[in-house]
Amino acid sequence: MSKSVVDPVRLEVFHHLTSAFCEEAGTRLMQSAASPNIRERRDFSVAMFDGDGRLIAQAAHIPVHLGSAGDSVAAARASIDFRPGDVAILNDPYAGGTHLPDITMVRPVFDPGGRRVRWFLVNRAHHADVGGSAPGSMGIAADLIAEGLVLPPVLLRRRGELQQDLLAVFAKNVRGAAERLLDLRAQEASLQQLEARLVAHADEVGFAAMQQASQALLDYSERAGRAVLRRIGRGPFLASDELEDDGLGSGPLRLALRLERRGGKLVFDWRGTCPQARGGVNCNRGIVLAASVYALRTICPDRLPTNAGLFRLLEIVTAKGTLVDPLPPAPVAGGNVETSQRLVDVAFAALQQALPEVVPASSAGTMSNLTFGGRAVGGEQFSTYETLPGGAGASPRRAGRAAIQTHMTNTRNTPIEEFEHRYPLRVRELTVRRGSGGKGARSGGDGLRKVVEALAPVTVTFLGERHASGPPGAAGGGPGRPGRLERTRGGGRQRLPGKAAFELEPGDAVIVETPGGGAHGA
Repeated sequence: MSKSVVDPVRLEVFHHLTSAFCEEAGTRLMQSAASPNIRERRDFSVAMFDGDGRLIAQAAHIPVHLGSAGDSVAAARASIDFRPGDVAILNDPYAGGTHLPDITMVRPVFDPGGRRVRWFLVNRAHHADVGGSAPGSMGIAADLIAEGLVLPPVLLRRRGELQQDLLAVFAKNVRGAAERLLDLRAQEASLQQLEARLVAHADEVGFAAMQQASQALLDYSERAGRAVLRRIGRGPFLASDELEDDGLGSGPLRLALRLERRGGKLVFDWRGTCPQARGGVNCNRGIVLAASVYALRTICPDRLPTNAGLFRLLEIVTAKGTLVDPLPPAPVAGGNVETSQRLVDVAFAALQQALPEVVPASSAGTMSNLTFGGRAVGGEQFSTYETLPGGAGASPRRAGRAAIQTHMTNTRNTPIEEFEHRYPLRVRELTVRRGSGGKGARSGGDGLRKVVEALAPVTVTFLGERHASGPPGAAGGGPGRPGRLERTRGGGRQRLPGKAAFELEPGDAVIVETPGGGAHGA
């Protein structure tokens, strides 16, 4: 650990200022975007890295995006000889991405002479469609190509010039191309905003002072994190859990963790995990890192800055060809959303052994991904995607909250008015699923119930988990109720599996009930 001394008050101001810059850039992205998925649900994240690719600051956006964004910077730097005016995009999960709908933009900011990169600015936004066999690009596929258009790190702008040939290829391979292109422009506007703020601040205080503050901030997070690590025994602490299936008939799929404190680091060893799946629940190491650092961050003080200093305290160990380190072209659509949640569940189960007075019971353990696609009233193609909240797990101190996004996601719902105005769909019901939280001294939070009716023929895909058994409680607390998916047609109901693709005709409806959280204490 290097030593860099900065006045504590100035360091606090620098931390909040750079975080506020990222938050403001996120607001620009939200307000500029065309799709409800970004503008209303806020399925995006913004962060700044230094010229060496170290995370310095981030907005309080989506953990699965932010914990893995460093891989995007590394992949872009390895593939592109950046020059002033360049902007890169990517979504390849085997080259810095997460899953294909998440398009990451990387913008280098050079010094005034154009010789050295001062910062890499990054945002990642979930686009409502990037092609593939299913509308919304969140279907059940056997390989990556069927999930959508794959973009390795490529230049969207070269020396400031927009690459029209790239945009033409992109537009021909996605549904709702006009909306997708506007969302890309919104991502650009966001990073332009962030660059303007950083450059203005550097002009005011000097870039050398910002460098010094950045280094001090990383060192501070590392020191504070090490104090937390000293509270954890050496272990090993062993934990495992299962994904129910991969949507293509394989399952259950085991995730296993050996957690121990060794050599001044918390080692997350995931090598006991099962081989990679045929269906798209595989996740890359970036997502494993994001889930692991999230679990560590939750046991740290609330005010601790999240940056590369915290990442110094972890070591991630995986085995190639497994569910958590797959080989291409294994599909990954659900790995970013479903497997990431289960990784947190397993990490918490291990940490409960080390810090039982801190770690909560399992939350819903799924993002309950619901996608609709078809043609709108005017005949144009549409796709819409959202993640549905569930119950939060109870902690040693309080009951879990109801119908809330937990752990690796942090989005909002699509407002009913917007949803019904834009798409041939009607929301019949959106309520808290009363009584679905686990029972115990401190109850788990309740899940959610949503009923959507089709007004025109639509294709639906759903990716969910915890439909066979509910999220477990802790310290003797009861489990939450499992999730449930149904289709109604002609007065009858059909139970569907937790990962499904199906059609709705006018008058049909889909019913989603999300899991409740586990209780804490008998």
